[in-house]
Amino acid sequence: MPSLIAHIAVPLAGRALLGPEAIPRRVLVAGLVLCALPDLDVIAFRFGIPYASPWGHRGFTHSIAFGLVVALVCWWMLRPARPSRFTETATATYLVACAVSHGLLDGLTNGGLGSALWWPLSDDRWFAPFRPIQVSPIGHAFFSSRGLAVIRSEAIWIGLPALAISLIGLAVRRRLTERRPEDAT
Repeated sequence: MPSLIAHIAVPLAGRALLGPEAIPRRVLVAGLVLCALPDLDVIAFRFGIPYASPWGHRGFTHSIAFGLVVALVCWWMLRPARPSRFTETATATYLVACAVSHGLLDGLTNGGLGSALWWPLSDDRWFAPFRPIQVSPIGHAFFSSRGLAVIRSEAIWIGLPALAISLIGLAVRRRLTERRPEDAT
């Protein structure tokens, strides 16, 4: 799995792309929680649930179905009293992207069993055909030379694209702001 640092790149880049007007702070916080939520499944180890089980690590909590459900529940809870169509659509899309990104990013790593991305339709674990991200060690091992290699691969394969998306969003919003006519009053 990518580290938590890499997973939070998705909500941060998404907010930078769409802007704070579309993604207010409370929606950003929800996105940050949603992108990390699937890894709470590590508690399954404490209950003797095997890794390869649909209820184990990278099981159902890493699926698109789980991501959709938790994102839509959050979206419903966070809806403002009088949302615009853009705000509702942007918020829902943002939250779904944050929640679903976890299993997809885990599928880009070079270790583990893959993600049960298509659960409940299939318990099969999925990996992307291209797996450039070093799998992150859990616990103290993260603070080692292996952890440094993980950070390096995440910076290249997640950090740089997230930075590019953020800069594009900032540039587009700046350009749109410059084109708006000044208020005459």
